[in-house]
Amino acid sequence: MQNQPTICYIEGDGIGAEIFRHAQEIFDKAVNLSFGGEKSIHWKKVHAGEKALSEVGEYLPQETLDAIKEHGLAIKGPLGTPVGGGFRSINVALRQQLDLYACVRPVSYFEGIDSPVKRPEDVDMTIFRENTEDVYSGIEFESQSEEAKQLIGYLESSLNVTKIRFPKTSAIGIKPVSAEGTKRLAKAALDYAVAQNKKRLTFVHKGNIMKFTEGGFRHWAYETANDYPVFTQLEYLQIKQEAGIEAANKAKEEAQSQGKIYVDDVIADNFLQQILLNPSHYDLVATLNLNGDYISDALAATVGGIGISPGANINYETGHAIFEATHGTAPDIAGLGLANPSSLILSGVMMFEYMGWGEVASKIKEALGKTLKSGCLTKDLGGTATTSEFSERIASYLN
Repeated sequence: MQNQPTICYIEGDGIGAEIFRHAQEIFDKAVNLSFGGEKSIHWKKVHAGEKALSEVGEYLPQETLDAIKEHGLAIKGPLGTPVGGGFRSINVALRQQLDLYACVRPVSYFEGIDSPVKRPEDVDMTIFRENTEDVYSGIEFESQSEEAKQLIGYLESSLNVTKIRFPKTSAIGIKPVSAEGTKRLAKAALDYAVAQNKKRLTFVHKGNIMKFTEGGFRHWAYETANDYPVFTQLEYLQIKQEAGIEAANKAKEEAQSQGKIYVDDVIADNFLQQILLNPSHYDLVATLNLNGDYISDALAATVGGIGISPGANINYETGHAIFEATHGTAPDIAGLGLANPSSLILSGVMMFEYMGWGEVASKIKEALGKTLKSGCLTKDLGGTATTSEFSERIASYLN
């Protein structure tokens, strides 16, 4: 990483501009404190979203994509979803057009935040969500459209499909899940587990029902894991069957003490129960696109909401990455000084970690933690602090 890297930024819509302004000030102060002026960021503004439409006439200009490709890194505020035709979601379009195949969402608890669960401090997970396939690939046809009629006709006449209960009025969607897409995501999660010394990686899927898509994800993910130092659930179950549960648990503990990653899988609906009942059992999770969407938001709720939930969209092969606030644009409070910038700030923490500027990341995260613990909270977290007051408190704790 250069000493003066260029980082593209998209302010975002709604509350985006105000939270980005405060976050940027915190980022720059932390960089300066960490490196004494030897390193700094050149911020390059690029356009996307409703503001881009009004300023340059497009929701996602090619110039924005080109700039991110050239400079490699970007950070953005929340973007509105266009009404009517065009992009289903600009966020999805950015991920797919830049092939940012891994959506990475760390979720952990900060002291001082109210939570709807009894022990939110037990939650400390990182989600690797496949970002380019599944139902988000956008292949679907409207009810009674010519495309839907043709596809249903082909399924019934050529492939002998009889399971469409109401073929005359059904809309149809296609869910692609590939070996290549699965393996590169699983590899990213496994590399992360090795680098971060994680003890457990769980593949979450619905392969008991969708045998060849989500079941394929499970199969291909385990294939990828075989190239790493792992102790799998299959090995655990074999020992349990032959020698009992105590022997199996001992074998797992010995494997983990030797640096091996325990790799298992859980059905998606069961996992949504487990993150409430036994969150401390899980560490690192890899899953498909739709499952990851549900799981990430559900986990965020257990630690206080998506207002403090960061996210990154990364292609670990090209190095391109976009770090983002994971919440919505909240147009009803835009400009009122009520917005919580924590999601964007923590996404910045992820960005600095990705850049190798760990000193900066640690300073910001520690300052945010002290702010939350002090009781300086924005309205969404149960407090009365304005965006400015909250951000200034974080800045005051930077040292």
